[in-house]
Amino acid sequence: MLSMTGFGREEFRNDQLEINAEIKAVNHRYLDITFHMPKFLLPIEDQLKKIIQDKIKRGKISVSIYISGTYAQNKQLETDWDLVDQYVDHLKQIQTKYQLAGEISIEMISQFQDIFHIEEKEEISSDTETHVKDTLEKAVIKANQMRTIEGAELRKDFLNRTENILNNIKQLGERRKIVIIEYQERILERINKYLENTSVSDDSRLYQEVALLAEKGDISEELTRINSHIKQFRQIVEETDPIGRKLDFIVQEINRELNTIGSKSNDVLISEQIVYLKSEAEKMKEQIQNVE
Repeated sequence: MLSMTGFGREEFRNDQLEINAEIKAVNHRYLDITFHMPKFLLPIEDQLKKIIQDKIKRGKISVSIYISGTYAQNKQLETDWDLVDQYVDHLKQIQTKYQLAGEISIEMISQFQDIFHIEEKEEISSDTETHVKDTLEKAVIKANQMRTIEGAELRKDFLNRTENILNNIKQLGERRKIVIIEYQERILERINKYLENTSVSDDSRLYQEVALLAEKGDISEELTRINSHIKQFRQIVEETDPIGRKLDFIVQEINRELNTIGSKSNDVLISEQIVYLKSEAEKMKEQIQNVE
């Protein structure tokens, strides 16, 4: 089991190049990858994305790649000479028109910042490309190590909670037998009180109706289904594939059965247990949002 939350950072350095790669992963319904990196890496963005997709299947992934050294030195300052000519020409026209003294100096020209712009090298050498990919892959591995550790903690929590739910469901099953008898007795008591001055010719029919009414409050089927869901849940947490959506569906089904039991039961003890079990299921559902 893997958590969707993780962080990984890796560096590469040699005499000419320094690469820093960071990857941050948080929970998300699908796999969503965003890059923050120099423009000259855009041609290999799909290849970098594939490195992540091979190791991460779900989550919102933010990747930052910083490069300095050779590529920082390859930035080149360019001058827009056409724009410089226009500035100088217009300054001369202003000087002539208003008969202004003085010379057009380099200090004056340099104040016009839009005549300069920086050009970045947009091609990447095969060696640099290899180093970038290797550095990113190592960052992803480190992020997955964190995701694995947190995933193990989530698995442990799920197993504890499901064991707790099973124990409480067992208690509900034992309580159910008592409740059915008490429910039948209450129904008979009310019927007998209502019919105390009336003769009923078909006692068997009366008791059959009592049994049907009592059966409406029976929760045995719901308990059986919850046991089945928990068993399936515990099997799925051992799988190596992404399981978050499967677990989310199963917990929804568990909640559905708990709601049904809550609506059927007129027993205070069972109702109290259902409130507690729904709280446990809700906590599991929240935790599942972090599972890949």
